Formats: sequence, C-alpha cells, structure tokens
Amino acid sequence: MAFCGNCGADTAGGAFCPKCGASTAGAAPPTKAPGGYAPYNPPPAGPSAAPPAQAPGGYPPYTPPQAGPAADLQENIASALCYIPFLGLVVGIVFLVLQPYNQNKTIRFHAFQSIFFNLTWLIFRIGLSIILSGLGYGLLGFFFTLLHLFVWLVVGLGGFLLGLFLMWRAYNNNPLVLPIIGPIAQQQAAKM
Repeated sequence: MAFCGNCGADTAGGAFCPKCGASTAGAAPPTKAPGGYAPYNPPPAGPSAAPPAQAPGGYPPYTPPQAGPAADLQENIASALCYIPFLGLVVGIVFLVLQPYNQNKTIRFHAFQSIFFNLTWLIFRIGLSIILSGLGYGLLGFFFTLLHLFVWLVVGLGGFLLGLFLMWRAYNNNPLVLPIIGPIAQQQAAKM
C-alpha cells in the first residue's frame, strides 16, 4: 500500500495522488499514514522469516491443534445412549445413520431395539388413551377420568423405568432382549 508524500492519502499504486494530484514518482514515502499512524510494512517473506521463539510476554507462540479423527464413543456408552428416556427413538435413528456406529452390530441391535420399543410404547399409550377416554363419559365419567389419569401415570412410569433398566443393562454389556421386538431387532442388526 503506497501513500502520497504530500497529503498522506492512499495512492493505490497510481502515478498521481487521487486526492491532491501530486506525483508519486520519486517521492519519499511518508513517515505517517492518514490518521497519524505509521504505514504498515509487512514482514519479509521467505525461509529467513522464521516465527519468533517466544511471543511477547515470554509465552511460546500459539500453535493450533492438529486436526485428527473425532473421538468415538465406547460401544457400551453408545449402546446405553440408545435408550435415553423420551429420546430413544431419535437417538436410535441417529446411531443407525452415523458412520462409525452403524458398522457395529451391538450398537445396531440396541438402536433397533430402542426404536421398536419406543414405537411400541407410543402406540400402546395412544391406544390406551383412546380406550380410557371413551370410558370417561356418562354417569361414572369422573371415576373413569381418575382411572385414566392413574393408569396413564403408572404406564408412563413403567415405560420410563424399563427404558432406564435397558440403558443400565446395555451399559454393563449385558443386553436384555425384549420379547417379540428383541428378536426382530437382532434380525435387523444382522442384515446391515
């Protein structure tokens, strides 16, 4: 970047200053840039321009970390994460899509079993809600509404606890194969 020796404006490498019109040929560079700052002089490039051994303040210069492979989860942790309560369906799908995890048969089994368990549990709770809501009308409606609330809470707590139990078993590398959906999950995990 060149500056006019007469007014200090940026000449953009031209032969004349765009601000005052003075010739820039043979003119000595100004000692100060516009605003009273010294003009920028880039450091010399090349093999002789080595970085300083220490940065100002006596600290070593910053070196960025080397890019490497991402740290993978251990098999038992990834298997246990498939059963996170209320998120098992999404986490199971994520582990079936992500590259290092969809190659592991054990993680695939837990992902499929988690997906099937959560879908079955969702369908069961919706069906139970429809049935109990249908009974909530008429003379005994108040009692059936209380029954609906009680059954809804018990079933929800049971599903939550079963999900935690499955998570604990998967974390301890002792998988629990659920009836009906467990063998289906094993078949799906073996296919991929």
